[in-house]
Amino acid sequence: MQTTLETLGPLSRRLNVAVPLTHIEGEVDKRLARLAKTVKVPGFRPGHVPMKMVAAQYGPQVRSDVISDAVQQGFNDAVREQNLRVAGYPRIEPAPEKKDDSTLEFSAVFEVYPEIKIGDVSGATIERPQVEVTDADIDRTLEVLRKQRATYHATEDGAQSGDRVKVDFTGTIDGVAFAGGQAQDFAITLGEARMLPEFETAVAGMKAGDTKTFSLTFPADYHGKEVAGKQAEFKLDVKSVERPQVPALDGAFATAFGIKSGKIEDLRAEVASNLRLELKRKVESNLRDQAMKVLRETTQLTLPASLVEMESRELARRMAANLQQQGMKAEDIKLSPDMFKPQAEERVALGLIVSELVSEQKLQARPEQVKGMVQEIAQTYEQPEAVVRWHYEKPERLEDFEARAVEHNVIDWVLGKAQVKDVATSFEALMGPAK
Repeated sequence: MQTTLETLGPLSRRLNVAVPLTHIEGEVDKRLARLAKTVKVPGFRPGHVPMKMVAAQYGPQVRSDVISDAVQQGFNDAVREQNLRVAGYPRIEPAPEKKDDSTLEFSAVFEVYPEIKIGDVSGATIERPQVEVTDADIDRTLEVLRKQRATYHATEDGAQSGDRVKVDFTGTIDGVAFAGGQAQDFAITLGEARMLPEFETAVAGMKAGDTKTFSLTFPADYHGKEVAGKQAEFKLDVKSVERPQVPALDGAFATAFGIKSGKIEDLRAEVASNLRLELKRKVESNLRDQAMKVLRETTQLTLPASLVEMESRELARRMAANLQQQGMKAEDIKLSPDMFKPQAEERVALGLIVSELVSEQKLQARPEQVKGMVQEIAQTYEQPEAVVRWHYEKPERLEDFEARAVEHNVIDWVLGKAQVKDVATSFEALMGPAK
């Protein structure tokens, strides 16, 4: 086998490979001989079919298979000989100029991984949130849980914030009904901001049986492009108004959330524990985002176009699958990989940088790290030991924990090199206000 390597660009390469045809013909003869021992042809016993008949019937397919295997093997051998790190998949094509009739000649065009030199992160500043779970945070969370368990009861009063209102409505633009502008028995919870502000304002104060006509102008950037920026007239009929009644914060409420003792203080302790775990994850996520941004901004590299293209296609595929799960028809989903190219570039870049950093600084997951993470998750279950055993029964069940451990090591490395500034904040500010 003969090979020559050409450099087409910073990462692009062309590998020219020549495989002797004698090798091809010899392998074809071997495979046909093996096939002749088992092939069934009417009128002949297995193993007694004339070779000419076997070659005539199966020769073209066998030759095609041998050539395909020879191309793949030739490429793999050449890559090993040249010590190349291939990024993505090669594009196999006939050699530009055939030089020898006694050889099978082809070219493989591909990209190699870039050389990566991790940037200097010592000048970067990372803000590390300093926050504790307070009694006020626990109170807000309990209030959210109470609202989630609310029951609704009909009221004759006018609708106010928090009330659930069932309405019929019809919308028109220039006297013509438009798609999505009509509904019957449509439930609106005032204050949730799921409807346009003008719509909620129109509903506020109305009672069951009331009717109203009002107008509103759709925002210019409204998601429904056919009505964006246009004024519509709505006829609104209120079918019912229901007011929420939240349950008391008592023993029954605590029991409903799995607190066997029924004590509110035990429920508060459970909520506090969950909030601290949630807070820890949020802080880690915050630091991760900052650390990755620092690595990306300080490390320059050329991205393999093939990897970006593959990632773009994968992101488009995932989005299409998500939209289908939400009820959209496949034929209505118009997604192009180009739409995801910027995101794909960032993901590929960070993947390459982190991989290089982990290898260079030996930041692989340590067994004790992984076990600690598994045990932490297991504590949220009734039988922690059983959960730990389950995870260790199969190696693949530990993959997510190993990935998290590596990520944690990368974050720690960046924090150890960069300028870290502790910033006091509140749980609510960091996590966002409870709804």
